[in-house]
Amino acid sequence: MPVSNLHDRVVLQHPKGSTVEVLFYGATVISWRAADIGASEVKERLFVSSKAFLDGSKPVRGGIPVVFPCFGAPTHPEHSKLGQHGFARSEVWSLDSVAMDNDAGVSVRLTLEQNHKITPIFPKPFHLTYVVTLAEHQLSTDLHVKNASSTAGDSLEFQALLHNYIRAPADQVQVAPLQHLQYYDKTETSDQARALPKVEARAAVDVIRYTDSVYQDAPQNYKVAWPEGGLKIRSVNLKDVVVWNPQEEGRKIADMEEDGWKHYICVEPGFVRGFVKLEAGKTWIGQQVISVLGPVESAL
Repeated sequence: MPVSNLHDRVVLQHPKGSTVEVLFYGATVISWRAADIGASEVKERLFVSSKAFLDGSKPVRGGIPVVFPCFGAPTHPEHSKLGQHGFARSEVWSLDSVAMDNDAGVSVRLTLEQNHKITPIFPKPFHLTYVVTLAEHQLSTDLHVKNASSTAGDSLEFQALLHNYIRAPADQVQVAPLQHLQYYDKTETSDQARALPKVEARAAVDVIRYTDSVYQDAPQNYKVAWPEGGLKIRSVNLKDVVVWNPQEEGRKIADMEEDGWKHYICVEPGFVRGFVKLEAGKTWIGQQVISVLGPVESAL
């Protein structure tokens, strides 16, 4: 069977050999293996720390965590009881159904809604659906957010982000096109400096220094490339993008191996500058599609 429902995760297998694993805890994608274009051997495309907790005791350090309903420390008054990056990445999701299963791809649907843990810290009615779709050289993750309230005027305000840890050599990887975009540099040492927008001058952005940059109103189409390969990320309704690598600061992260920062870059499409305002009964969809680049495409 191309879909295997295990006790803590679901595993998808494509007829051409690519695979993806999704933990029920956090609906976190913890593995995506796909071959290069024109090759047969599959290789891991995501980074997960060797010290990551996969037992549900804390959010997974790596893969693709789902950030909802706040990015970073909460700033919205309705999010004041929430922790860093909200609760979606630290709740157990339910496997709802197999959404697609054919030669083109295989897809599963996971869901999360109010429960006894969430309601005390976030009483707004919501329903989340996360659709993970695997093709031969492509992985799609779609987050559907429904305002489950039936009361007119009862809006749901939130942020959302897909926190991709891409397996890549941090000293060689580059991201484009981000040139001329306005961004906020979270590595600055004062609140005032972090709140002051900068303009990206580089044609291709690297992470050879400690980098934590939030690009606003980005193109939603990015190339993440290094000499041996690369990926393309296309998003819909995720207007911002975060580029992060902690460099030596990564040694302070308890669930990261000593030199883990050398082996990934985070390129994270999201809606994190401002808030989505969703009216009662309405649904918002944020989508990303990650594709393996061909040899010609990999050149920046």
